[in-house]
Amino acid sequence: MAVAIVLLIIVIASVVFHFVNPWTLTELASNWSSMDAMLQVSFAVTGIVFVAVSLFLVLAIFRYRHRPGHRARFSPDNRRLEWWLLGITSVGIMALLAPGLVVYYDFIRTPDNAMTVEVVGEQWRFSYRYPGPDGELGAADVRRMSSDNPLGLDPDDPAGQDDVVVVDGPLRLPVDRPVRVVMRSKDVLHNVFVPQFRAKMDMVPGMVTQFWFTPTRAGEFEMICAQHCGVGHFNMRGSVQVLEPDAFDTWLAQQDSFGVMLAALDARVEDPEVARGRGIAEQQGCLACHSVDGSRRVGPTWLNLYGSEVTLADDSVVTADDAYLRRSITDPRAELTKGYPPAMPAYDFEDDVMDALVAYIQSLADSGESADAQPAPDDAD
Repeated sequence: MAVAIVLLIIVIASVVFHFVNPWTLTELASNWSSMDAMLQVSFAVTGIVFVAVSLFLVLAIFRYRHRPGHRARFSPDNRRLEWWLLGITSVGIMALLAPGLVVYYDFIRTPDNAMTVEVVGEQWRFSYRYPGPDGELGAADVRRMSSDNPLGLDPDDPAGQDDVVVVDGPLRLPVDRPVRVVMRSKDVLHNVFVPQFRAKMDMVPGMVTQFWFTPTRAGEFEMICAQHCGVGHFNMRGSVQVLEPDAFDTWLAQQDSFGVMLAALDARVEDPEVARGRGIAEQQGCLACHSVDGSRRVGPTWLNLYGSEVTLADDSVVTADDAYLRRSITDPRAELTKGYPPAMPAYDFEDDVMDALVAYIQSLADSGESADAQPAPDDAD
């Protein structure tokens, strides 16, 4: 009897808590109100099943409790009951699956008037690409990705010359305009998730995935990776800025195209040692954790690092000279930068490789250039 009473109290408390709990969905900022409706259907179906099964257990425990002098009647099977259970279970499963399948079908079926934007994921950042005046994205391949070509665009494809590449900045979109989001991953499984848009889709290496939505409210919304993608997963965050259409069009028109970027690279004069260091940094995966434009990643940015004062985890201050950089590469946990996790492995490079890396980092301080940098949080200063 005590077990039945406790179970009944749990059922009643669970139902009451569902209706009075203070946690609700984030305010909707897209056209996907059908996802909220689908969630309510799922709550209703699972709630009814939970209450029905729990009350049946309460009834069974009370009615068939042990009583002296009573002997239970053995019944090997009950075909009628089995058919009822099979039918009810099937209806419940279909009630859960059908709304989700209908909404998902709409979620991946892009309307003809949608603008296209590409989101590329890599450990541990998001990058974006917008089509130029021709309205088409050029060909791209992750095997072409480098610091000079961060999204791997084909320089010989005319359709990609007017594409706009945005690295580490926010994803800017116009309000009340359908947006088709196509996604690629450079390395491992990533995910794009914006709670206010009810938008969530995996980024799978070797595949192009897509979904669409219409932003219905101007503002800034957090975008996160919802798939564990390595030690820096916690820091793989971005933002979506929804602008008025005129403001968005003005911003997009001010961005340099991929063709302009290529012309600037062709005109660049770079020391061979610096170029070698850049290549080593790309090959060793250094740029996955250390940005070269001032934006915050898993590790400190390399922009203007050389010669600067660095605050360590113990609040001591050191100068980022050649000796410090070499120690940080060979024993990164010995002098951990304040505000950053001990995620970097130790490297044992040959002297000439180390010289090239240090020369590259020094060149980033000499240039003093920053592209759309994101400030670090106050607690990481």
